[in-house]
Amino acid sequence: MKTFIIHSLIAFIGSYLYFKYGEPLLPYNAVWAVFVSTFIMFVLWLTSASYHRAYFHKLPKAISFIVFFLKELVIANLRVAYDILTPAYRMKPTVVAVPLSVTTDLEITLLANIITLTPGSLMIDISADRKFLYMHTLYVKDDDVEQVKYNVKHGFERRLMQLTR
Repeated sequence: MKTFIIHSLIAFIGSYLYFKYGEPLLPYNAVWAVFVSTFIMFVLWLTSASYHRAYFHKLPKAISFIVFFLKELVIANLRVAYDILTPAYRMKPTVVAVPLSVTTDLEITLLANIITLTPGSLMIDISADRKFLYMHTLYVKDDDVEQVKYNVKHGFERRLMQLTR
C-alpha cells in the first residue's frame, strides 16, 4: 500500500511537471493528465523489482473506492439540498455508535474523514478502546440505526479495508 501511494504521488507530480514545465505534445486536459499519470505509474511498475503481486490489484479497488465515495457525496449533497429547498422537514438527527473493524490509525483517520466529508454526517469521537466510532447523522429512516451502521460498515469501511490490507 505504501509503495502504491508513493507511486501515485510520483505519477501525479510527474504529470503536473510535464504539463507545467515541459513541452507537452498533448493538449492539457483531464483525460491526457490521467493518461500521463497512468503511463508514469506503469513505467514505475515495470522498472521496480520490489513490487508485490497485489500492486495492480489495488488500482481497480482504489478507483472503485473513489467512484463509490463520489456517488455517496453526490447523493448526500442532493438529499441535504432537497431538504433545505422544500418546506417539509425530513431530518431525523441521531448519534450512532458504529463498531469498527479497522484497527490502524491510518484506517480510522481515513474512515472518519470520509464520513465527515459527506454532507449530513459527522464523526464525533472514537471510543477509548478504539472499538466504536461515534457518528452524528441527519437522516435515519424510520429510526433504523442498524441500517446506518450497515451502510457505513459495508460501504465505506469494507472498501477502505480492501485498499489498506
